[in-house]
Order: sequence, then structure tokens, then C-alpha cells
Amino acid sequence: MAEKSRSRNKRLQLKDFKVDALLEITHTINSNCTVDVLLDLYRRILEKDLGIEKLVLYAHQGKWHAILQFGVEGDPPDVEDTAAFQSTSGMTFGLARGGTESFDVVIPVTNDDIPIAYILVGDKEEDKVGTSPVIKHMKFIQTITNVVLVAIQNKRLAEENLRQARISKELELAAEMQSLLVPNSLPQDEHFDVSAVYKPHQQVGGDYYDFIELKDGRVMFCTADVSGKGVSAAFLMSNFQAYLMAIFKYMDLGLQEVVHNLNERVMSSAMGEKYITLFIGTFDRTTRKLNYINCGHNPPVLIHPNGQAEQLSLGSIGLGMFEEIPRIQEGQLTLDPGSMVICYTDGLVEQENSAQEEFGIERLTTLGREHINANAELVNVHILKSFNDFRGDEPFVDDTALLTCKFL
Repeated sequence: MAEKSRSRNKRLQLKDFKVDALLEITHTINSNCTVDVLLDLYRRILEKDLGIEKLVLYAHQGKWHAILQFGVEGDPPDVEDTAAFQSTSGMTFGLARGGTESFDVVIPVTNDDIPIAYILVGDKEEDKVGTSPVIKHMKFIQTITNVVLVAIQNKRLAEENLRQARISKELELAAEMQSLLVPNSLPQDEHFDVSAVYKPHQQVGGDYYDFIELKDGRVMFCTADVSGKGVSAAFLMSNFQAYLMAIFKYMDLGLQEVVHNLNERVMSSAMGEKYITLFIGTFDRTTRKLNYINCGHNPPVLIHPNGQAEQLSLGSIGLGMFEEIPRIQEGQLTLDPGSMVICYTDGLVEQENSAQEEFGIERLTTLGREHINANAELVNVHILKSFNDFRGDEPFVDDTALLTCKFL
């Protein structure tokens, strides 16, 4: 009778322990602890309290990866195929540091009938006397593992949601900053006709264009694109734009000096982590001279009134690639009345259609030839219509900036 009473008391104590263990796990989860703290508690319950001698806990992270282990010498390998876990009679695998490790039981853990973990458990001594704690507590091990793994999944999902929210806010801020780079209006007179379009992509980059009148009767126009995305790219381009405006407002420099100064500015701001491609040109109303430098940017297309076309590609490497630009070639041309320059960023010509063909500079050149007699705004309308027809349902690959300048 006394023996039965002791046995019953022992069962009640074990039951109370399991309830207390579940309550402790629940309390730890609700206290918003880290994953490491939760796994440490899980390990203590299994190893110290239940007497499990060796265990590997696999969870899916692209592959089946061991997120916890004890009683095992070496590193358990990642597992790609769940078939490796299908045997309930045990499992043996090679360790990353050599040797093998055997386990008595593989316990699957599911959530909504989907495997979320596999527990490999075993005893260190094969001929151990008495019932193995693995067998004795298998159902409980499965239960607490399910609770712990679901909590870890929920925590990681919450962290991912927060990360996505931060990214969304960052992109929203960057889009606002980027919109400030785009001029609200462009100058017009009897010497030039200018029109520009900016189509933002869902990921914010650092496209920029401008067309401004200078004090000496010339005009300056440019397009630029910063490498990378997000707020850092928008900040760099904003800084670049302000410095470019300051150069033309307060300094009297030739284009090559302008480019050297801009390169120093980009290097000091980006510390070699980003660079900017730039096309910059000046047009003199009196002499009709176009001077330009292309710093690694997509070459604008110059369409002459007779339909001949050329690409404005002379220049240098991108800004911020090296502390000193080794060589700069400055282009100079005389533009006949009716000449047109189409400047753009890579989102236009690198856009692909469903056949994975790029829109390309040749298609852009053909459109320029076909509409050489139209005004700048109408030219852009035709280009964008052709661009959207070509793109179809394919997503935008990048921001698209388009600046068309007709010199009358």
C-alpha cells in the first residue's frame, strides 16, 4: 500500500513539474525574452530536470539547421531533405568536425500539420538500466518543443514585420527627399525648349536632373544617378545637388574643374561606399557651342536636324570611384538650330519586356529621329508611350528620369 502511495505521489510530483515547466516557458515568452534566453530555459528543462543526455533540435531556416544541441561533440550538419528525419527508430549522421553521432529517436514537431522542428534525442550509454527519459517523457518533450518553436517563429515574424515597417518608412522618407531633387519648373525662351519626366520606382534610388540658366548667357543641364538605394542614396544626391548649385552660383570654373571638385565632394561624403554617374553640359546661346563631360553615365543621344544621331560619351569615370580622376575628356560640338539632346537614367534603357529584351538606346534613338520636329514635351510623351507599351506588365527595374532639350 505504501509503495502504491509513493508511486502515486511521484506521478503527481512529475505532473506538477510539467505544469510548472509549461507555466515558466509561457511566462518567459510573455516577457518578450530573446530567442537565446528561451532556448536556454528549454535546454535546462530537458537536460537538467528531465535527464535527457544528448539532443539536437533542428528548425527550418532555409535548410534544416541545428538551433540547439547538447551532449554532442562537434557541429551537426545542415539537412536539406526532410526524408533524413523520417525514421522514428533513430538517426546517425556525420559531424562537421569528423566522427559520427547516433540518436535513439527522432521526434517530429508540427504546427497545423506542417513540420516546424525535428528533435534528435538519445542516451549516451547504450546499456543504461531502467526506462530511458527519452521514452518516459517523449510526449512532454514534443509538447514543450512545439510551444517554444511556435514562440520563436512568432518572434521572428514580428521582428521581420518591424524590419519591413522600418524599410517602408525609410523608403517613404527617401522618396520625399528625392522629390525635392526634381525641379518644379524648367526655364524656357526662344533659344531652347526643355521638358522632363521622372517616374519613381518602388525602391528609391538617387536619380537627379536639372536645367538652369547661368549668368553669362549659358545654360547648364545635367542628369545623375547615385549607386544604391534608400535614404543614404537620397542624402548623398541631395548633398551633391546643393554643391553643384553652389559651384555654378559662386565659382567661375571650367567643366573639368567642376568635375574634379564634385569628385572630391562625393569621395568625402560617401567614403568610397557609393559613387555617382553624371552627365553635365553647358550650351552657349551666342556661339551655339555645347561643352559636356560624361562621368560614367548613360550617354545622352544627340539628334541633329537632318536626323543624324550620336551619343555623348566623352568624359571620365564615375564620381567617387577614385580620390583623383585620372583622365577627363571634354566634348565640344556646335549645335544647329533644331538639334535635340535626350538625357536619361538607366531605368529607361535597361527596362526589360516579357521576352527579357531591354528597351535599349537604339530604340530611344529611333524615337528621337521620328519626332525631331515635335516640341520637347511631345517627344517625351512619345518616348514614354513606347516605353510603357514595350514594358507591358513587367515591373519597373529602376527609377526613370528623362530630360529632353531642344536647342532652337
